[in-house]
This record gives sequence, structure tokens and C-alpha cells, in this order.
Amino acid sequence: MSEYRKKLDRYAKTKCYQPLFFCGNALEILKEFPAESFDFCMTSPPYWNQREYQSGGLGLEPTYEQFINNLLNVFNEIKRVLKHTGSFWLNLGDTYQNKGLVGLPWRVALAMIDKQNWILRNDVIWNKIKGPDNSKDKLRNIHEYIFHFVKHPKDFYYDVDAIRSKPREAQVRNGAVISATGVSGVRYKRQIELSTSLTAEEKQSAFLALNETLQKIVKGELSDFRMVIRNQQRTTHSDSEKVSGRAKELMQKGFYILRYHPNGSKPSDVWELIPEDTANRSEHYASYPEDLCKVPLLATCPPNGIALDPFCGTGTTNLVAKQLTRRSVGIDLSQSYIDYAAGRCQTIL
Repeated sequence: MSEYRKKLDRYAKTKCYQPLFFCGNALEILKEFPAESFDFCMTSPPYWNQREYQSGGLGLEPTYEQFINNLLNVFNEIKRVLKHTGSFWLNLGDTYQNKGLVGLPWRVALAMIDKQNWILRNDVIWNKIKGPDNSKDKLRNIHEYIFHFVKHPKDFYYDVDAIRSKPREAQVRNGAVISATGVSGVRYKRQIELSTSLTAEEKQSAFLALNETLQKIVKGELSDFRMVIRNQQRTTHSDSEKVSGRAKELMQKGFYILRYHPNGSKPSDVWELIPEDTANRSEHYASYPEDLCKVPLLATCPPNGIALDPFCGTGTTNLVAKQLTRRSVGIDLSQSYIDYAAGRCQTIL
């Protein structure tokens, strides 16, 4: 048994939230780990053909095809060491070659799907809001992709309630329910009564559904609601019943009700996060912000799970895992990065 595996085995048996770091080649170290060792992985590999990282490694290949192949070799090992319930969150930046955008993030994602049978659950746009760009013949590039992959279509761990944000809530005033947008139940009832687009049967059904929703608001079972009545409100979907279930429901019933979860709403797939300030840091200038890791860790790494970052750099994934009381393992080819990450996480190697 290798030293890497021995250390991981010992660490997996502890309840210590201090990260465990390994210095070395990610592919070779991952091969030493047993299958299904980790619950979660999040990483940001080196950019291709943009920066020269300490100790060489990925990103220095002469062609992007070779870069992708090398990434796929690592990702194949990540898939092996992930538990069947695990998730892999991949942050990738794009690059230009001969004035043309290469499209690396999607080339990699599609190769993972087609060649390794990963299942892509989400593609997230990270809007970095700011970023220098002195080009005079194109728009500023201030976004990157984050892909959420799983191994199985249904059995992966996902705690959606852990990432909900509390929405504005409906209020009960003098016995009347008023939605967060200021529309009262009384107003909806009046619209139903006066509607010339609803049949008598549809009106009765709409009244029953509205009263049931209002009762749930009063009981705290829903935080808010919105009612869409045929030819009254602007619809929240495509008008084609062929592509929209809501359109079909509106056509068949004359109305539908949007019910908002009492624990709040889920995050969207566009995240506006300013990159980490590295103005006074010489060790590493491509680390992503701590907030980028929080939703993935809370949603897809169980509280007793172990997270992995095979290109950990300054240890942001590991630091956030520790903050959220998850164990984690970080791998990097650069000893200086490992030392920095360990100090940042106050970890004794």
C-alpha cells in the first residue's frame, strides 16, 4: 500500500476538518487512491496556453487537443475515486488562439459526456463582473463556466434546502393574503369573477385552487404565490403548449398557480461574484473566490463527506470545506502552493 493511500485511509477515519494536502502529480496520486473514496470534487485546472505555472504540469501542451486529453485522463480517475452519489464541479476558463476563441470549456464538457459518460446537471455562468481587457476588436471577457457533473442520473446526493435563499414573503393583513408583489387574494378573486375567458366550470376550479393556496400561505406551508389567469396576467412561459407545460395547463384549465417554497428559492445558474483580490499576492494569481465553492459544497457534499481538489493551488476549496465542517484533500504539483494552502488553512502537514 502506497504512502498516499495510507495517509488517506487514516484521514478518512478521523473527524478532523483540517485539510489533508499532497504535493505531486494529480494523475499519479489519484491512481493510488481506492475507488469511491470521495463524496465531492471541485477544481479549476490550469488554463491552457495562457500562464506558466510553477513546476510545469498541465496547461503547457503545444495543442489544445493534447491539453484536453490530459485533462480527461485526470477526470477519468476522479470519476473512479468519486462515490456513486458524488458530484464533480469543474471550473474552466477559455482562451484565444490565432484570434479565435477556442471554446475549451464546452469541448472538455462534451468530451466528458461522450467519452466518459459523465452526466451534466448544470452549466453555470460565473460573471466575474470586472476584468482587464485591452483588446480593441472584441468585447471584454468576464465570465467563466462551472460544470456540475454526476456519475448517475438519480442517485447523487443533493441537499437543495441547504442553498435556498429566503424570498420576500406574502403577508396576511386584516385577514387578507397579499403576495410579495402586492397582489391580494381578493384581487385575484375579482379577476376570476369578471373574466370573460373562463367558463363557469373553470371559474369554480380557479376559486377552489386559489382558496387552497391562500390557506397554505396562512399556515406557513408556502412563502408566496402568483396566479396566472387566461388573458389576464402576462404568462411566465412559452405560449406554445407543445413546449410548455404551463401553456398547456393555461389552455386546458384557464389558469395556473406558481407556488413558492417556504424555505426560499434555489440559486440560479448565473453567479455574479468578483474574483479574489490577488493584488498583494505573488504566490498565485488565478484562485477563484471562496463564495464560488459554497453552493456546490453545501448542496452536493454531505456534512460527513470528504471533498477533493486535485489542482488545489492556494487551497480555496479546502478552506471553504473546513469552514463548512467538511473534510477535504488537496493535491498540487507545486510545493510552494501546498505550503501556502496549508498555512492558509492553518494545517499541520
